Amino acid sequence: MGVASLLGYKYVRGAPSRVGPFSSRETRAAADPATRTLYLPPKWRARVETMVLLREYRGKEILRKYGVPVPSGKVVHSGAEAAAAFTDRSAPVPCVVKAQVLSGGRGKGGFVKVANTALEAVAAVDAMIGKEFKGEKVREVLLDPKAAIARELYLSVTVDRSSRKALLMASAQGGMEVEALPAEKLLKLPIHPLTGLVAYEKRAVAKEFGLPPDATRDLDRILDALWTIFEKEDAELVEINPLALVGDHLQALDAKVILEDDAMFRHPDFQKEHGELSPLEQKAHDKGIAFVEIGGDIGVLANGAGLTMATLDVLYQEGGKPGIFLDLGGTDDPKKVVEAFLMMTEAKPKVVFINIFGGVTRCDTVASGLVEALKQAKPDFPLVARIRGNNEKEGIQILRAAGIGSYADLAEAARNVVALEQGKAKAPPPPAIVAGGAR
Repeated sequence: MGVASLLGYKYVRGAPSRVGPFSSRETRAAADPATRTLYLPPKWRARVETMVLLREYRGKEILRKYGVPVPSGKVVHSGAEAAAAFTDRSAPVPCVVKAQVLSGGRGKGGFVKVANTALEAVAAVDAMIGKEFKGEKVREVLLDPKAAIARELYLSVTVDRSSRKALLMASAQGGMEVEALPAEKLLKLPIHPLTGLVAYEKRAVAKEFGLPPDATRDLDRILDALWTIFEKEDAELVEINPLALVGDHLQALDAKVILEDDAMFRHPDFQKEHGELSPLEQKAHDKGIAFVEIGGDIGVLANGAGLTMATLDVLYQEGGKPGIFLDLGGTDDPKKVVEAFLMMTEAKPKVVFINIFGGVTRCDTVASGLVEALKQAKPDFPLVARIRGNNEKEGIQILRAAGIGSYADLAEAARNVVALEQGKAKAPPPPAIVAGGAR
């Protein structure tokens, strides 16, 4: 997301009801230039962020592995499976029924329910499975034992990019989103990477919480475990909210763990968790291609999530309806480009817009891959290209020889794409090559 970050955008988890010229219900993503904000729902976030978001029960598995007390819950995929679990007593009663999705705010959305009987729990599971929450279909539900909570606390370790250190955050007011906490109620302690979490920092958290002796000893072990998870599992966030006082001891009733995507070769047990994937999206995911279907008629093939979203914004502003997001990332391998374009043809768009910026990526090798893909796929839809940057003149020449028009101006290219989508124009002829790009 480096390009968009350089443009000054910040990221918000979950889309608003309506932002800018298009509806988030149509795209499930939005950009608001006025506030420099990109709204990304789970389905897109999991593919465009360089991190791995884990669902609650997966996060709890990591906490349990490092000795953090967590409830002994049961994951089910249907009401019938829940009923069987209650019959063989592998699921607790009474319990809390929690939809396993990547977004927060489940309780307010009605996707966390307390069930005092097995019948209530089965009904709650049936009511959640198959429903959508913030654009993600619920496929799994966690049944956790109902706890007698005396207090709810907040505890996390995350990355503070401004100080370039890990940041320990703690609050005696847990159970709510950390963003909603008053600043004076949130303790923030930067952790030095060489010393790690030290005793005086743990004492500061204990003082903030004011716990009884047994729970204070639990807290000491939990803090050590969180720091160990953060380091050993290459985490960007390890969050417990709430960390509950149950009787005289502490227990992690909810967990949010985000791992760094680039470190996944060290952690093969954890894969990137997506929301609902279409068959084509699943096929692309298995091939390692960043591919998302969003319901319109225009295919967008670009390199870099920031450039791709900027392209989508411009197309919407011109009245178009993008339908496929395909991110080449930093690759300029012609074979990879061919594979990606063939995937695009399977989605059957009305028109494809190719928007490439050549930095590390070379425009001529991308163009060569596209021409080879055209030979193999023989698409029945028109293509419009905008290729700028490293070796752009050579890339434009290659595309022009294949009959693909290339434009220097993004808005002009977008207008032509939208005209083709709406049937108001024919495929443009290859434009003349001039200094600085095609016109």
